[in-house]
Amino acid sequence: MFANAGRRRLPRSVNGVGKARACSTMACPEEEEMEVTRVAGLMRRLYSHDDSPLSQDELDSFIQNSEERPFVVTHHLRGVREGDVPLLLQGTPVTCRVNSTERYTTRSKVRVCTLYTVWLTHGQFSWTVKRKYKHFQELHRDLYKQKILLSFLPLGRYAAHRQQLEAMTEEMPTLHGADRARRASSKPKHLEEYLSSLLENSFCRNYHSMLEFLDVSLLSFIKDLGPKGLEGFILKRSGGHRIQGLNCIGHHQFCYRWSRRWLVAKDSFLLYMKREAGEISFVLLFDPELKVQVGRCYTDTKYGVCIQNFTRNLVIKCSSYRQAQWWSHEIHRLAEPCDFLQTHRLQGFAPPRENTLTKWYVNGSGYFSDLADALEQAKEEIFITDWWLSPEFFLKRPATDNYWRLDEILKRKAEQGVKVCVLLYKEVELALGINSDYSKRTLMNRHPNIKVMRHPDHVSSVIVLWAHHEKMVAIDQSVAFVGGIDLAFGRWDDNHYRLSDLGDAHTPSKSQEAGPEAGDVVDQGSDEPPATDLETNDPGDLSGNSKLWLGKDYSNFIKKDWVQLDHPFQDNIDRTQVPRMPWRDLGTAHHGKAARDLARHFIQRWNFTKIFKNKYKDNFYPCLLPKSNSTADGLPFVVPGGMQASVQVLRSVDRWSAGTCESSIHNAYIHTIENSEHYIYIENQFFISCADGKYLHNGIGDAIVNRILRAHSEQKKYKVYVVIPLLPGFEGDISAGGGNAIQAILHFTYRTICRGDFSILARLKEHMQDQWTQYISICGLRTHSQLVQSLVTELIYVHSKMLIADDRRYIIGSANINDRSMLGCRDSELAVLVEDTERVPSRMGGEEYQAGPLTLALRMECFRVLLGADSEPCIDIQDPNSDEFFQVWNKTATSNAIIYDMVFQCLPTNSIHSLRALKELSSMERLCDTDPERAKEELEAIKGILVHFPLRFLSEENLMPPLSSKERMVPIDVWT
Repeated sequence: MFANAGRRRLPRSVNGVGKARACSTMACPEEEEMEVTRVAGLMRRLYSHDDSPLSQDELDSFIQNSEERPFVVTHHLRGVREGDVPLLLQGTPVTCRVNSTERYTTRSKVRVCTLYTVWLTHGQFSWTVKRKYKHFQELHRDLYKQKILLSFLPLGRYAAHRQQLEAMTEEMPTLHGADRARRASSKPKHLEEYLSSLLENSFCRNYHSMLEFLDVSLLSFIKDLGPKGLEGFILKRSGGHRIQGLNCIGHHQFCYRWSRRWLVAKDSFLLYMKREAGEISFVLLFDPELKVQVGRCYTDTKYGVCIQNFTRNLVIKCSSYRQAQWWSHEIHRLAEPCDFLQTHRLQGFAPPRENTLTKWYVNGSGYFSDLADALEQAKEEIFITDWWLSPEFFLKRPATDNYWRLDEILKRKAEQGVKVCVLLYKEVELALGINSDYSKRTLMNRHPNIKVMRHPDHVSSVIVLWAHHEKMVAIDQSVAFVGGIDLAFGRWDDNHYRLSDLGDAHTPSKSQEAGPEAGDVVDQGSDEPPATDLETNDPGDLSGNSKLWLGKDYSNFIKKDWVQLDHPFQDNIDRTQVPRMPWRDLGTAHHGKAARDLARHFIQRWNFTKIFKNKYKDNFYPCLLPKSNSTADGLPFVVPGGMQASVQVLRSVDRWSAGTCESSIHNAYIHTIENSEHYIYIENQFFISCADGKYLHNGIGDAIVNRILRAHSEQKKYKVYVVIPLLPGFEGDISAGGGNAIQAILHFTYRTICRGDFSILARLKEHMQDQWTQYISICGLRTHSQLVQSLVTELIYVHSKMLIADDRRYIIGSANINDRSMLGCRDSELAVLVEDTERVPSRMGGEEYQAGPLTLALRMECFRVLLGADSEPCIDIQDPNSDEFFQVWNKTATSNAIIYDMVFQCLPTNSIHSLRALKELSSMERLCDTDPERAKEELEAIKGILVHFPLRFLSEENLMPPLSSKERMVPIDVWT
C-alpha cells in the first residue's frame, strides 16, 4: 500500500479501521450500492443497468453467420435470446450418428436399459451426448404435442410451423418386436434415421426440447471459447467457496440451497448460468488444484459431483449415477490439454509461450502511443488494471483536442459496443491520495459499457497493508500491454526528461542540438504564470496547445504530493518556479497466447472480486470468460515493431488478491541472476533485499552476492549494474532530512547496499576487500535544465522494474525489488520473462558473442541514454562485460555527480553524513546562483544522465523513524 507506490502520501494511523463483521452468507460490504463523491455531477452512478441493446443489424449478422457465433455474444446473451437468434447456426446442417454404448441393469428387477451415444457435428463443431431410449420417446412426444397444438391454432403466423411439422413421423421406430435378435443391431440405425429427419426439419431442430436434447446453448458455437464441450441442466449447491467469509457459517444440509442451472464445460473453464435468462452466474477456471470427484463421500448427496479448484468446491447433483460419471469423465477429457492444470517453470501459472510477438518500451511516450492505437482497434473487450488511473490522462502528446484522452477513448469504444472492464486498487484514503473513487465514478458515468470495480474492501477482507500494484491493459484477449507504467498523471515521458513545460516544448536547446540525451534540456517559456481559469474537468480549447503536461500531469511529487485530483486541469505546482520530476519507466506489449495468459489473470481477479463483494453481484458487472488458446494465433491486429521471442507471464498473488498463491516473479529474478554468465543490469524503483529471516525475506540481494562471489572464486569477469532512484518517492524536504517516510525507505535501501552485516557490500568486502568495485556499480539518474531564467536540476525518478541478463533475456513488470512485491503474499504484481530465441553477433568480455536481438537492443537503448552515447561517439556500449566499458560507466557516473554537487549542491550527496551537516548546507551559496555563466560552462561536461548513488549520505544517522512517529507505528512490513 505504501512502499510500492510511485509516490505516496505519508501514512497516518490505521487504528481506526474496524474489525471484520461476521456474516452468515457473505462478507459484509464496506460500501453501499451507490457510493458518493465530493465532485459535483458525480454524486451517484448514472447507469445501474446495461442500457446498450443490440441493434437489428447486429442481430441479423448473428443470424446470418453460418460458421460460428462471434465472441461478443458472451456479453449480450439476454439480448441475443430476446432477439430470437437461433441457437443453431443458420444454413449449417446438424449431422448425427447413434451408437449403442452399453447395456446396464436398473434398480428394477426386470428392466435392462441401453445407453446410446449420439455423435453430432454442426459445421466445425463436434460433440457427443448420451441418451436412453426414453429420452427419444420424450422428445417425440413433446414435438408431437406441439404439432397437435399448432393444428388447432388458426392464426396465419403458425402456418409455416404447421407445414414444417407435416413431414414429422407420428410413430417412433419400433425397437421391440417378435424378431428381436434380427433388429438388435439396427436399433441405433433406426434412432439415427429418426433424429436425422428431425434435424432436417427447420421447426424441429430449433424447438426448445430438441435443443435441450442436443445440449445446445448460446455458448455452444463460439469458436473463441474452444470446442463445443459438455452442457446440460444440473442442480448446483450453494456455498463451497474456499475464501474466508464467503460461505454460510453452518455445515448442515439445511444450510444449503439447490438451484437448477445450465452447466457448460469448456477446455479451460466451466460455468453455470440461468439458461433462459441468459445470465452467467459463476465461472470456475481450471487450475492445478482441479479435482472432479463423484460420490456421496465427496458431496454428501446422491449422484453428486464435486468440482474443485483454488477458490471453490462446487457441488452439483445429476439425475443418475451414469450422468454423474459422464460429467466427471468429460470434464477430465476437456481439461486434459489445458495448460493451467499444472504449475510450470518458476512455479508460474502459465508456461513459456514460444514464438510470441513482443515489444519493449523505454519511457511512456512510445508505450502510450502504441496503446492508444491498440485501443482504437478493440472490437470486443478492453481490460485495464492499475494501481492508479487518471481518467483525463492524454495518451498522445501534445494534445490539441480530447481525442486521445483516456476517458474519451474508452467512451468512444464503449459506444461502439466494446465492453470496458477496469479493476482499480481501492486505497486506504487516510494513507493515499490517489482518489480511486473519483476515477471509478468518472469512467462509469461516461457509458454503461464501462464497468469499474475496486478491491479490496479493507474492513471485510481485513487487508489494510497490501495493494494491487499491477499495471496491465488487454485488448480482445489478443494483445496485452504490461509493465510498470500506470495510466496516470506524471507517467508520460521520453528520452529528453524535460524539467519544464511552459508551453513551448519544441524550443531548441544546446542539449537537443548536441543530441537527445545530452542532458541540458532548456525550455524558453514565458515568464508569465500559466492560466488558472480552467474548468474542473475541462482543459478548455486545446487547439494550438504545445504543452506536454497539462494541469496535475505536471508534477514533482517530492516537492508536493498530488491533491484535488477531481480538479485535474488545475496545476498542482507552480511550473514557473518548480521543475517537474522526470519519470523513467518500462513496459511491454505481447500478442497471442501470452496476451491470453495476461487476460486470464485479469479475468481471474475480476470474477474473484465480483463474487467477493456484494455490490458487484448484480448483472451490471458481468462474469468474464477466457478465450481458448486454440484460436490465440489468429491475431486481429498487431502492434508494429515487434519481434518473436519466448514469453512467460509471471505473478505475485495471494488468496486475498486473486484467490490463489504464486511468487513466480521472485523465482524468476533468483533463477535469472543465479544462471547469468556475464552480467546483469537492474533498474528498479526499490532495492530492498538481503534476507535476515526477521525483517526481510526476499533473496535477490543474496543471489547477487553469491553470483559475484562465485565469479571472484573462479576468477571470471562478471558485472552487476544497478540503477535506482536517488530518493524515494515521498513528499518531503530533503534539505531538512526528507521526513520519516523518505528516511525509512533510505534506511532499508542502505541496509541492502552497504550498511550492516547483511548488506551486499559488507559481505563482498569480507571476501575480497575493495575488489568489489570491479564487479558492481550502483547509480541513480539526474538531469538539469533552465527554468525561466534559472538553472535547475532534478533527479530522474526511476520507476522501472527491469532485469536484463547476458543480452539474452529480460524481466519487465510491476514488481519492485522488495518483500511487498516479491513474496506473493503481499502486493499483487505482474511481470514477463522474455527470452530471445534468435541470435545476432555481438561482443561479451572482449570476445565474439551471440546475443539475443530483442535483449541486446533494449540494453543498448538504456546504456545509450544513460551515458549520452549519441553525443559521445567515443563511448562504445557494445560490450557490457569488458573492464574498459565498466571503467567508462563508473567514470561517467562519478564525473557527473561531482559536477552536479559543484553547481547545485545536490541532495543526496556523499559529502553529507549527518543531519547537522545537512542543515549547514542550506546556508551555503550555490554556484548556479552566484555565477550562472560559469555554472553553465561546468555543466557542458555532463555526459548523459548517470550519477553514482551516494553510499555515504547520512551514514552517521539512524534513519529508522522515531518510536513516537506514526510511520513507526505501522508494521515494518509496510516499508520492506
